Amino acid sequence: MRAKTAEDRALLELIDPVAESLGLAIVRVRLMGGTLRRRLQIMAERVIDNDISVEECARLSRAVSEVMDAADPISGEYLLEVSSPGIDRPLTRLIDFELFEGFEARLETDRMVEGRKRFKGILAGVEDDAIAIDLDGEDETALIPFDWLADAKLVMTDALLKRGAQLRAERGEPEDDGLPEGEAEDTSTAQTKATKDKA
Repeated sequence: MRAKTAEDRALLELIDPVAESLGLAIVRVRLMGGTLRRRLQIMAERVIDNDISVEECARLSRAVSEVMDAADPISGEYLLEVSSPGIDRPLTRLIDFELFEGFEARLETDRMVEGRKRFKGILAGVEDDAIAIDLDGEDETALIPFDWLADAKLVMTDALLKRGAQLRAERGEPEDDGLPEGEAEDTSTAQTKATKDKA
């Protein structure tokens, strides 16, 4: 799920080593849009603590741009966007389901499972290559093979926001996000954009 299409997978093969050299891991790569103006979205995080700074996003963006210029895998004009996965992040790797055990998530499968494709519940870890999830309204923990997932992401909850605040506090970052009261922002999300024109 880190890459959805064959084109995404080819780009991921180019980008993965670049990220690794910077101590980062690619969470997701998506090339979106039509043939005229496309957007290459890269979500990344540090391997050691699953976070990323604005500076690291900018550094990864510059490094990826160099590789893309040399390999030229995308024809035409495109926008490169590098960001953190955010608080209500996509879950794209098996390890994500272990890291966020105990938090609420939405899952979508690529096939029918007991009459449905969409599931919501509390993540209960991983068993072999299957996701364990305590589904809303069900007594038993369900096991869904990781390979069957088409999409998965965390649900924004108070518990998830509290976790984000705790992580920021541990890093010594201020709690005040500078926004008017009542507005929330994911201060762990950093973003940088670069445009590349191909003639």
